[in-house]
Amino acid sequence: MSVRDIYLSFFMFTVNLHPDDPQYTEVVIRHMKELQNIGYTGFDMPVFPDGAGDPRADVLRYEKLREALDAAGLEDVGLTTNVATTPACNPTSLIPEEREAALVYLKSRVDITAALRSTIMAGPVLFPYNVFPTHNGQPLWSDALQDWLRPRYQIAQPLFERLGEYAAEKGVQVAIEPVDHWETPAPNMVRDVLDFLADVRSPYIGVCVDSSHVVLGSSGPETYRRDIQDAAGQQRLHYVQVSPPDRGEVADSWIPWRTFLGPVLPVYDGPLLIEVFNAIPAFLNSLRLTRRKFWIPMEDEPIPGVPSAYEVAEDGIKKLRSELTTLHTT
Repeated sequence: MSVRDIYLSFFMFTVNLHPDDPQYTEVVIRHMKELQNIGYTGFDMPVFPDGAGDPRADVLRYEKLREALDAAGLEDVGLTTNVATTPACNPTSLIPEEREAALVYLKSRVDITAALRSTIMAGPVLFPYNVFPTHNGQPLWSDALQDWLRPRYQIAQPLFERLGEYAAEKGVQVAIEPVDHWETPAPNMVRDVLDFLADVRSPYIGVCVDSSHVVLGSSGPETYRRDIQDAAGQQRLHYVQVSPPDRGEVADSWIPWRTFLGPVLPVYDGPLLIEVFNAIPAFLNSLRLTRRKFWIPMEDEPIPGVPSAYEVAEDGIKKLRSELTTLHTT
């Protein structure tokens, strides 16, 4: 069995890398080195949408972060980026100026991804994450929601065509992540993204598949298998994330390993990302986390009876490797 690259999401530690802060860069480097020793070959880096000023100015900041990683001996570490759109930079907005702002924003995130020497940018980049539509103060669901979504999908397709052309120039694959309906209104399923992409020609715009969202928001294993086959056949299966439905520990979780990875492994040779959302402030409300935080070594005081972030990461990679071995030998 060939060795599969396994990455870890930096959502274990932060949503903001503070690339202008040399002290925090040292923290990032320390985490990476410890996690490399555990066996991780790369990391998914959140690119924080602070909403201040021209987003293109952020590129230089992340170039400096990459330089700092290289200087610390991490020049071979693999990186991907996690990006989300915002209400002010919304590709599905009916207001043309907001759509143009979204294109500028997303292009700048592609530039950041390239500056980090990454080829994958993934996340909820179609509709703003965790923003639910309303009408006359009432939330929209079911048929009303689908009717609301249809024109917004259509109006966003030309923007993603242009984004795909730009991403191709930079050698970056953009992976739209369908997120379950508990966290965002759309897209929720792999098929939702593939349907949207039917009128987007560029194969540089594809899909990111996450086990958590598949379990919480998918139709079922037969549909999932067909969706993975279609995504791969269209060369649009750009990223695969392993995350438990409760967004916590991987080692003992309700991930349907064979059902999820079985269709993926024969058609996808990229990194597998372990994504654990730690109970840091950014996630407490959006994910409604109730569990205790996995304490972070050299940042938090140890909590008796609660595993550290490093322990959760180590147990997770061991579990994933074990499942990969089982799938390969059976």
